[in-house]
Amino acid sequence: MLRTLLIAISMACIAMTAKGHEFWIDPVKYQTASDEQVVADLRVGQDFEGSSQSYIPRNFVRFEAWLGEMRNDVPGVVGDRPAVNMAAPGEGLLVMVHETTDSFLTWSTWEKFVGFLVHKDAEWVIARHDAGGYSREKIREAYSRYAKSLIAVGNGAGRDQAVGLITEFVALENPYTGQMDDGIDVLVLYEDMPRADSQIEVFEKSPDGSVAVFTQKTDKDGQATIPVQRGHRYMLDAVVLRKPSSDLADKNVLWESLWANLTFLVPPN
Repeated sequence: MLRTLLIAISMACIAMTAKGHEFWIDPVKYQTASDEQVVADLRVGQDFEGSSQSYIPRNFVRFEAWLGEMRNDVPGVVGDRPAVNMAAPGEGLLVMVHETTDSFLTWSTWEKFVGFLVHKDAEWVIARHDAGGYSREKIREAYSRYAKSLIAVGNGAGRDQAVGLITEFVALENPYTGQMDDGIDVLVLYEDMPRADSQIEVFEKSPDGSVAVFTQKTDKDGQATIPVQRGHRYMLDAVVLRKPSSDLADKNVLWESLWANLTFLVPPN
């Protein structure tokens, strides 16, 4: 009954709460020749459509390109847009990594905050918030982003791996070289441990530009199989809600959200 009521509240305000939240790495080409530039935008928006963000070092903690065990910082000049325009470091599966600094927002109403929590499958926060005696007005949140993208350079061979983000996706199969008929297996990590029974929001963009959105849950091992279709692009999103660190609490932050994101293409053939 409670969940039904919360979902009803969520539906009334979901457009204002969940929309515009995703942050992702958006390659211009998910498959590129080894002698081509790797070009990608950083985007904030919804449903795989969003505004391109500039290369601004003060806004990120890490911005890297991984090829196997080889790690390179993504080069750039302040203001560059697209934010990624670099020579490929070699042939294989290139994993782009971006970790932002903290940003802050204040929720204008309790209803909008509840809508966000329901959308992200974090209703437990509601009871914890009230049990802590916190005000339902002007709730201050800190949030940070942990984005990865898989790009095939040349033959695209290789594998994704955990790169030490506080929360991240790890693709357990290579979408460019693997058999995708039964979906792609992914792992969700938080503090280097699997996130069991956690929600993954999946954005599926077809070749004609239409976008479908659905959710999956990880199993006890933090893994999930995402159904995929050939020729479609994918964005996966998983959000951790937690109490803030003491440093953030000193800035009047009541809750912190950590956003893991992964983008990739499943080739047409």
